[in-house]
Amino acid sequence: MEKDIHEYDDIINLPHHQSVTRPHMSLHDRAAQFSPFAALTGYEAAVSETARLTEGKIELNEDARAVLDEKLQFLQESAGGQQVSVTYFQPDIRKKGGAYLSVSGIIKKINTYERVIVLEDGTSISVDDILDIQSDIFKYE
Repeated sequence: MEKDIHEYDDIINLPHHQSVTRPHMSLHDRAAQFSPFAALTGYEAAVSETARLTEGKIELNEDARAVLDEKLQFLQESAGGQQVSVTYFQPDIRKKGGAYLSVSGIIKKINTYERVIVLEDGTSISVDDILDIQSDIFKYE
């Protein structure tokens, strides 16, 4: 029977070469060479950011603004420490628009100079961004 002759028969049984100057690469590092490559770094984040929805700020008419100003004046003149629920607009830091948030808490102070309401938990809300203020104190007016 005749033996098959192949092109690499002369080297097929030689021992595997090990470098004396470089350490042997681990299987994990060898596999990492073949991991997927993201040619567009940040593309997924950019698409997600573009898809994220924001709302436009609602501009109050004169009547709604007058009612809100009366509520603020009443809260400022009251003894303080009133429990309120404030709905306000929070601008988005990355794109045009923002979101409406509602927060409840006890008023620490109303700063008319800086036009902010500060709650006891440290939340600071710009008066210009307030859409509505609710409180049990307004039910007894």
